[in-house]
Amino acid sequence: MSRLATEFQRLYAAGPEGSVRALVLDVGRPSDWELLGAVWRGVQLDLSLPAPAIAIAGENSYQLWFSLQQGCSPDEARAFVDGLKARYLSGVAAPRVRCLTEPPVVPAEVKEGQWSAFVAPDLAPVFVEATWLDIPPGVEGQADLLKTLKSITPQAWRAAIELLAPVETQDLTPAFAPPSHDASAAAASAPATGFNDPRAFLLHVMNDATVPMALRIEAAKALLPNT
Repeated sequence: MSRLATEFQRLYAAGPEGSVRALVLDVGRPSDWELLGAVWRGVQLDLSLPAPAIAIAGENSYQLWFSLQQGCSPDEARAFVDGLKARYLSGVAAPRVRCLTEPPVVPAEVKEGQWSAFVAPDLAPVFVEATWLDIPPGVEGQADLLKTLKSITPQAWRAAIELLAPVETQDLTPAFAPPSHDASAAAASAPATGFNDPRAFLLHVMNDATVPMALRIEAAKALLPNT
Protein backbone atom coordinates (compact mmCIF):
# COMPACT_ATOMS: atom_id res chain seq x y z
CA MET A 1 0.00 0.00 0.00
CA SER A 2 1.37 3.43 -0.94
CA ARG A 3 1.91 6.19 1.64
CA LEU A 4 -0.99 8.11 0.12
CA ALA A 5 -3.32 5.12 0.40
CA THR A 6 -2.23 4.59 4.00
CA GLU A 7 -2.92 8.22 4.97
CA PHE A 8 -6.23 8.23 3.10
CA GLN A 9 -7.27 5.06 4.93
CA ARG A 10 -6.23 6.52 8.28
CA LEU A 11 -8.36 9.59 7.83
CA TYR A 12 -11.29 8.62 5.65
CA ALA A 13 -11.89 4.87 5.91
CA ALA A 14 -15.52 3.84 6.37
CA GLY A 15 -16.74 3.76 9.96
CA PRO A 16 -18.13 0.72 11.76
CA GLU A 17 -21.48 -0.65 10.58
CA GLY A 18 -21.83 1.93 7.86
CA SER A 19 -21.46 4.94 10.14
CA VAL A 20 -20.00 8.15 8.72
CA ARG A 21 -16.31 8.85 9.33
CA ALA A 22 -15.64 11.26 6.46
CA LEU A 23 -17.59 14.38 5.54
CA VAL A 24 -16.76 16.33 2.40
CA LEU A 25 -18.19 19.84 2.08
CA ASP A 26 -18.14 20.89 -1.58
CA VAL A 27 -18.82 24.54 -2.44
CA GLY A 28 -18.56 26.08 -5.87
CA ARG A 29 -20.23 26.58 -9.22
CA PRO A 30 -18.59 29.12 -9.40
CA SER A 31 -15.54 28.41 -7.25
CA ASP A 32 -14.85 30.87 -4.44
CA TRP A 33 -11.94 30.19 -2.09
CA GLU A 34 -12.62 33.34 -0.08
CA LEU A 35 -16.00 31.85 0.78
CA LEU A 36 -14.81 28.35 1.66
CA GLY A 37 -11.63 29.68 3.24
CA ALA A 38 -13.82 31.43 5.81
CA VAL A 39 -15.33 28.04 6.69
CA TRP A 40 -11.86 26.46 6.88
CA ARG A 41 -10.71 29.14 9.32
CA GLY A 42 -14.00 29.24 11.22
CA VAL A 43 -14.16 25.57 12.12
CA GLN A 44 -10.72 25.90 13.69
CA LEU A 45 -11.20 29.23 15.48
CA ASP A 46 -14.89 29.00 16.39
CA LEU A 47 -15.36 25.25 16.85
CA SER A 48 -11.83 24.27 17.94
CA LEU A 49 -11.69 21.50 15.33
CA PRO A 50 -8.52 20.32 13.59
CA ALA A 51 -7.94 21.75 10.13
CA PRO A 52 -9.81 19.83 7.43
CA ALA A 53 -8.06 18.86 4.23
CA ILE A 54 -8.55 21.16 1.24
CA ALA A 55 -9.15 19.73 -2.22
CA ILE A 56 -9.60 21.23 -5.64
CA ALA A 57 -12.34 19.09 -7.12
CA GLY A 58 -12.85 20.19 -10.69
CA GLU A 59 -16.38 21.28 -11.61
CA ASN A 60 -15.39 24.78 -10.42
CA SER A 61 -15.52 23.84 -6.75
CA TYR A 62 -13.38 23.52 -3.66
CA GLN A 63 -13.83 20.90 -0.95
CA LEU A 64 -13.16 20.62 2.78
CA TRP A 65 -12.57 17.08 4.04
CA PHE A 66 -13.46 16.37 7.68
CA SER A 67 -12.22 13.19 9.37
CA LEU A 68 -13.81 11.69 12.51
CA GLN A 69 -11.97 9.38 14.89
CA GLN A 70 -15.21 7.51 15.46
CA GLY A 71 -18.15 7.18 13.12
CA CYS A 72 -21.27 9.27 13.58
CA SER A 73 -24.85 8.64 12.52
CA PRO A 74 -26.14 10.03 9.22
CA ASP A 75 -28.43 12.33 11.23
CA GLU A 76 -25.45 13.80 13.10
CA ALA A 77 -23.58 14.23 9.84
CA ARG A 78 -26.51 16.17 8.39
CA ALA A 79 -26.81 18.27 11.55
CA PHE A 80 -23.12 19.18 11.34
CA VAL A 81 -23.33 20.22 7.70
CA ASP A 82 -26.60 22.09 8.23
CA GLY A 83 -24.95 23.93 11.10
CA LEU A 84 -21.97 24.88 8.93
CA LYS A 85 -24.33 26.16 6.24
CA ALA A 86 -26.32 28.23 8.71
CA ARG A 87 -23.23 29.68 10.38
CA TYR A 88 -20.96 30.33 7.40
CA LEU A 89 -22.89 29.84 4.14
CA SER A 90 -26.35 31.24 4.81
CA GLY A 91 -26.23 33.54 1.79
CA VAL A 92 -25.08 30.87 -0.67
CA ALA A 93 -27.57 29.35 -3.10
CA ALA A 94 -28.40 25.74 -2.20
CA PRO A 95 -27.22 24.21 -5.53
CA ARG A 96 -23.71 25.54 -4.86
CA VAL A 97 -23.31 23.50 -1.65
CA ARG A 98 -23.02 19.73 -1.54
CA CYS A 99 -22.17 17.26 1.20
CA LEU A 100 -20.61 13.88 0.51
CA THR A 101 -20.50 11.18 3.19
CA GLU A 102 -18.75 8.71 0.89
CA PRO A 103 -15.55 10.53 -0.07
CA PRO A 104 -14.53 10.36 -3.73
CA VAL A 105 -11.13 9.15 -4.84
CA VAL A 106 -8.56 11.95 -4.79
CA PRO A 107 -6.51 12.48 -6.84
CA ALA A 108 -8.53 11.43 -9.87
CA GLU A 109 -9.16 12.61 -13.41
CA VAL A 110 -12.60 14.17 -13.01
CA LYS A 111 -12.70 15.26 -16.66
CA GLU A 112 -10.27 14.79 -19.48
CA GLY A 113 -7.15 16.74 -18.57
CA GLN A 114 -8.58 17.86 -15.20
CA TRP A 115 -7.26 16.23 -12.03
CA SER A 116 -8.58 16.66 -8.52
CA ALA A 117 -5.97 16.99 -5.77
CA PHE A 118 -5.38 17.92 -2.17
CA VAL A 119 -3.69 21.32 -1.83
CA ALA A 120 -1.97 23.32 0.90
CA PRO A 121 -3.94 26.24 2.40
CA ASP A 122 -1.54 28.87 1.06
CA LEU A 123 -1.91 27.49 -2.48
CA ALA A 124 -5.70 27.16 -2.49
CA PRO A 125 -6.36 30.72 -3.78
CA VAL A 126 -4.17 30.06 -6.84
CA PHE A 127 -6.78 27.69 -8.28
CA VAL A 128 -9.84 29.92 -8.06
CA GLU A 129 -10.03 30.29 -11.85
CA ALA A 130 -9.46 26.59 -12.50
CA THR A 131 -10.01 24.21 -9.58
CA TRP A 132 -7.99 21.34 -11.00
CA LEU A 133 -4.54 20.30 -12.16
CA ASP A 134 -3.65 19.67 -15.79
CA ILE A 135 -1.53 16.66 -14.85
CA PRO A 136 -1.73 14.04 -12.07
CA PRO A 137 -0.33 15.35 -8.77
CA GLY A 138 2.66 13.64 -7.20
CA VAL A 139 1.61 10.79 -4.92
CA GLU A 140 4.30 11.55 -2.34
CA GLY A 141 3.33 15.20 -2.19
CA GLN A 142 -0.32 14.26 -1.66
CA ALA A 143 0.68 11.90 1.15
CA ASP A 144 2.71 14.67 2.79
CA LEU A 145 -0.34 16.95 2.80
CA LEU A 146 -2.47 14.32 4.55
CA LYS A 147 0.04 13.07 7.09
CA THR A 148 -0.13 16.27 9.16
CA LEU A 149 -3.94 16.18 9.46
CA LYS A 150 -5.79 14.93 12.53
CA SER A 151 -9.21 13.36 12.97
CA ILE A 152 -11.90 15.01 15.09
CA THR A 153 -12.07 13.42 18.54
CA PRO A 154 -15.47 12.32 19.91
CA GLN A 155 -15.32 15.07 22.53
CA ALA A 156 -14.58 17.80 19.98
CA TRP A 157 -17.28 16.42 17.68
CA ARG A 158 -19.95 16.56 20.40
CA ALA A 159 -18.92 20.10 21.32
CA ALA A 160 -19.10 21.21 17.68
CA ILE A 161 -22.54 19.64 17.21
CA GLU A 162 -23.73 21.47 20.32
CA LEU A 163 -22.36 24.82 19.14
CA LEU A 164 -23.86 24.41 15.67
CA ALA A 165 -27.31 23.35 16.87
CA PRO A 166 -30.14 25.85 16.36
CA VAL A 167 -30.68 27.81 19.57
CA GLU A 168 -34.27 26.65 19.96
CA THR A 169 -33.25 22.97 19.80
CA GLN A 170 -30.02 23.00 21.77
CA ASP A 171 -29.82 20.46 24.57
CA LEU A 172 -28.06 22.54 27.17
CA THR A 173 -26.43 19.82 29.25
CA PRO A 174 -24.33 20.95 32.21
CA ALA A 175 -21.14 20.72 30.14
CA PHE A 176 -22.38 23.30 27.66
CA ALA A 177 -25.08 25.28 29.50
CA PRO A 178 -24.36 29.02 29.55
CA PRO A 179 -23.28 30.06 33.05
CA SER A 180 -25.74 32.13 35.02
CA HIS A 181 -25.17 35.86 35.25
CA ASP A 182 -25.83 35.53 38.95
CA ALA A 183 -22.42 35.07 40.56
CA SER A 184 -23.58 32.76 43.33
CA ALA A 185 -25.36 30.48 40.87
CA ALA A 186 -22.24 30.31 38.72
CA ALA A 187 -20.15 29.33 41.71
CA ALA A 188 -22.64 26.69 42.81
CA SER A 189 -22.81 25.00 39.40
CA ALA A 190 -19.04 24.98 38.87
CA PRO A 191 -16.82 22.12 40.06
CA ALA A 192 -14.74 22.74 43.16
CA THR A 193 -11.55 24.57 42.21
CA GLY A 194 -10.41 26.41 45.35
CA PHE A 195 -11.74 29.76 44.09
CA ASN A 196 -13.75 31.75 46.64
CA ASP A 197 -14.58 34.58 44.23
CA PRO A 198 -16.86 33.58 41.34
CA ARG A 199 -15.52 36.42 39.21
CA ALA A 200 -11.95 35.21 39.71
CA PHE A 201 -13.06 31.71 38.74
CA LEU A 202 -14.71 32.95 35.52
CA LEU A 203 -11.62 35.00 34.66
CA HIS A 204 -9.50 31.90 35.17
CA VAL A 205 -11.74 29.83 32.86
CA MET A 206 -11.80 32.55 30.20
CA ASN A 207 -8.00 32.77 30.09
CA ASP A 208 -7.21 29.06 30.38
CA ALA A 209 -6.11 27.82 26.95
CA THR A 210 -6.72 24.20 28.00
CA VAL A 211 -10.47 24.82 28.50
CA PRO A 212 -12.70 24.20 25.43
CA MET A 213 -13.33 27.40 23.50
CA ALA A 214 -17.10 27.12 23.96
CA LEU A 215 -16.77 27.28 27.74
CA ARG A 216 -14.26 30.14 27.57
CA ILE A 217 -16.72 32.15 25.47
CA GLU A 218 -19.56 31.48 27.91
CA ALA A 219 -17.33 32.55 30.82
CA ALA A 220 -16.55 35.80 28.98
CA LYS A 221 -20.26 36.39 28.40
CA ALA A 222 -20.98 35.86 32.10
CA LEU A 223 -18.43 38.54 32.97
CA LEU A 224 -20.14 41.17 30.80
CA PRO A 225 -22.17 43.75 32.73
CA ASN A 226 -25.90 43.11 32.72
CA THR A 227 -27.76 45.48 30.43
